[in-house]
Parts: sequence; C-alpha cells; structure tokens
Amino acid sequence: MKRYITVFLLLSALSFSCSEYRGLLKKGSWEEQYEAALKYYEDKDYYRATVLLENVLPIIRGTQKAEEAQFYYAYAHYYEQKYILSAHYFKEFYETYSRSDRAQESMFMHAYSLYLESPDPSLEQSSTKEAIDAMQRFINRHPYSDYKDRAETILDELQEKLEIKAFKNATQYYDLRRYEAAIIALDNFQKDYPDSDLNEEASYFKLAAQYQLAEQSIVSKQKDRYYTTIEYCQNFIDKYPQSEFVGRAESIYESCLTKVQKASNNS
Repeated sequence: MKRYITVFLLLSALSFSCSEYRGLLKKGSWEEQYEAALKYYEDKDYYRATVLLENVLPIIRGTQKAEEAQFYYAYAHYYEQKYILSAHYFKEFYETYSRSDRAQESMFMHAYSLYLESPDPSLEQSSTKEAIDAMQRFINRHPYSDYKDRAETILDELQEKLEIKAFKNATQYYDLRRYEAAIIALDNFQKDYPDSDLNEEASYFKLAAQYQLAEQSIVSKQKDRYYTTIEYCQNFIDKYPQSEFVGRAESIYESCLTKVQKASNNS
C-alpha cells in the first residue's frame, strides 16, 4: 500500500510540475521565467531551463541579468550533450562579454565542446581541425590559465587524431595497390609528422610500396626502381634495427639484389 501511495505522490508532483512549467511559459512574467529557469538549472532540468532562458534572453539583453542567463544557457546545452550548440553559445558569450570573469572559462568551454564533437580518426576530421584551432587560440590568449595543462593535453589528443587519419589515408593507397600514390602519401606523412611514433611503420610501407611498384613496372623502369627500393631498405634497417619489420625489409632487400643482378646479366 505504501508503495502505491509513494507512486501516486510522485505522479502528482510531476503533474503539478508540468502544469506549473506550462503556466510559466504561457503567462509567466520574464522575471518569473528567469527565476524558474535558474531553479530548473540548479535541479539539473536543463531542457526546461533552456526553453525558459530562450524566452527571457531577448527581453533582458543589455541588462545585468543577461550575462548570467547567457552563461547558464550555454552550459545547459553542454549538459544536454548538445555540443555544437554549446560551442556556439560559449563563443557568443566570450565575444559579447569579453571583460567578464567568466569569459576565460567560456572560451575554454567553446573549444572543449568542439573537442567533444570531434569524431573517431576513421571519419572526416574537419571538426577536429576546428577544435584544434579553437584550443590553440585559447592557449595563445590565456597562456597562464588554470585550464592550460588540460588544454594542452586535449590539443595533443586532437593532433594525434589528425596524425592517425593521415597515416590511415596513406596506407589505404597501399591496400588498394595504388603504390605510387602510397609512396607520395607516406612521404608527405613523414614530412608533416616528423616526430610521429608511426614513422617506423610508414617507412616500412614506403619501401614495400616501392618494391611492389618496381615489380609492376615495365622492364625499362624496373632496375632503377629496384635500386630505389634497396636504398629505402638500407635506410630503414639502419634507422630501425630492432623493428618488427626488419625481417621483411631484409627479404625485400635480398630479392631486389637478386633481380638487379639478373637484369644486369641480361643487359
């Protein structure tokens, strides 16, 4: 019996809450809607908070209350995981209230919202680039911020996504047997990311692609391309003597030597 009474009281409270909310939307003054929006925000009812603040903001724009309302409006979208919208409203806040004590936090939250919207490295990365630009602007503008360490960690993570995406794009050419394109893409990857941990693997795929390109070439081009492969192999083995790919590189190297010798004997 107590259980049914509890459920009844809960439903009654929800019904009253909904009725009160609808009444505020229809007939409440902006002051009532503003105060109710802040109360809903405190209660983590972010949907109702955003709806009421959306009604109030055009009315209070230019007043002292507008700054607080705009700040909570951005955060309410953030807590609802609507990160594109929260990024927009945080940016709007720090551009409008650049002298506010909350401007720095809003600038960080704009970049952080974009970071949360950044996709997996296998997907298109334009939003990741946007997040990188925003986070770098924040660090440049606030080099001594309490958010700096967190911002730099996030920036490293975002840049790593671009690095992984570039590597996957380059090796995909190899998988598609477009070996000349793979060599160019892998070479560009190494130039763009000289400190990448993926450069060892990129170097191996470049020599493997060069070998396959030589194999597919017409006879008149094979010898020179085998020589290029030999050079890639030597550079790889010298630079990465403990690599898991060394055995494969040595096999390709020996194969190239044999084929170059055979070509020389036939010429």
